[in-house]
Amino acid sequence: MLLEKVIPDFICAAPHTDETAQANEAAPALVERLAIAKAKALAAAYPEHFLIGSDQVAVVDGVILGKPGTTENAVKQLQAARGKVVTFYTGLAVFDSEQQRVQSCVEPFDVHFRDLTDEEIQGYVALEQPLNCAGSFKSEGLGISLFERLSGDDPNTLIGLPLIRLLEMLRKWGVNPLIKS
Repeated sequence: MLLEKVIPDFICAAPHTDETAQANEAAPALVERLAIAKAKALAAAYPEHFLIGSDQVAVVDGVILGKPGTTENAVKQLQAARGKVVTFYTGLAVFDSEQQRVQSCVEPFDVHFRDLTDEEIQGYVALEQPLNCAGSFKSEGLGISLFERLSGDDPNTLIGLPLIRLLEMLRKWGVNPLIKS
């Protein structure tokens, strides 16, 4: 959905990458490593393409929040986040499979949570069922009601793909959606 806003013609493919964190790996290093691995994973199938990889984690109090999987875990994650700042780190990589070159970055985005009540948290989880979302919310939906404010360079980063940085990377390699080639 995000990529369609800026690149009209692309192929979407799953990279099947092991997303296990390495011992003592910090969140920014993890998401950058995984974004690069995902971008490179499809090089054999797409030997003359620009391949985009992305990965994201949420961190509160130095702890990485994964996808909750259950209602109980979602409630616990949101209780841990209330009144705090949760930082989302999004790793982005573009791999030129023909030239075997890569660009990568990590984009942080801070979400300042309101001091939510248990009733609000339980109501939100019941309504939106964010069980497959890192941090247990969907900012593009009702999750926006959980926040006091947001801060970062690109609001698309929070949804999972920092488009401003992606377009910057593509322009470095001569791809610009504003100019027909």
